[in-house]
Amino acid sequence: MVQYKANYSRNVLFQFLMLSILLGFLLLINHEFLLNLYIKNQATNTGYIVNGSILGLFIIGVSRLIVLLLRYGAEENALARFIKNVRSDEALPTDRINKKSLIYNRYLSVLEISKHNVAVNHSALASTLRATESTRLSLPRFISNILILTGVFGTIISLSIALMGASDIIDSADGISGMSIVIHGMSTALSTTATAIICYLFFGYFYMKLTDVQTELLSGIEQATTLYIMPRFTYQTDSMLHEVGSLVKALHEAANLMTRTQVEYAEAGRNLRTLTGVYADRLTRLSEDIDEIKSLLRDGFRLSSHK
Repeated sequence: MVQYKANYSRNVLFQFLMLSILLGFLLLINHEFLLNLYIKNQATNTGYIVNGSILGLFIIGVSRLIVLLLRYGAEENALARFIKNVRSDEALPTDRINKKSLIYNRYLSVLEISKHNVAVNHSALASTLRATESTRLSLPRFISNILILTGVFGTIISLSIALMGASDIIDSADGISGMSIVIHGMSTALSTTATAIICYLFFGYFYMKLTDVQTELLSGIEQATTLYIMPRFTYQTDSMLHEVGSLVKALHEAANLMTRTQVEYAEAGRNLRTLTGVYADRLTRLSEDIDEIKSLLRDGFRLSSHK
């Protein structure tokens, strides 16, 4: 039996929805603080640019995660349908399965290889599929790696602005404007770091869950290939020896059955011969009895004898 977590992607999407609602609720109840931190009293556009870039990357990555989770959900349904078709002895295991699904393409690949009387290299098929699917995670992997770096980059820029404000304080007699730049730089450093950390934690968790979904799906496909596809089209040395052994065992049982049948037939022949002899003796005695009866009738009725 194939061991994999069915509807795993759907569970991850449900977690994503719940955490998104929770995060939105937290943002809503703290909207005044967030407005002061991110929007109001911004001396430069640095905070807007850096935080906007972080949020933009986050939204792009989350969108890609959702698309991949929906796709893997469809792949899980196709795999479940394939297993159901096989267990119900359908004539075509790929019946009512999307032709673009991974399990459909795996079935066609094994079928095509078997037509050329070539041994199917399951390891090569598995490695190729894993390599192909890993490329789909390139963008989420890149965003997961740079999210935290964007926060560090924003912090560096903000500290540079704060240092410029400190320089203005030192160089000018009136340090009011310089002090505002310093405060703005420190505030921007805090906001960019907080934004990057929150986005990284949220995105990193669901990126990890996406890799788990992919691993579970590929594991299910490989198990289905081993249990249900390979035995249909491939003959390995071990399997052929097993089949030959089973055939020899069946022939041995058939020979024993034939021997027992011959013994039974011989016994039946002997019984038939004995029964035939008994019937012959009885027929002889019956013929003698009939002749005696005929003789008595002739004597009783004084009939002439006819030979």
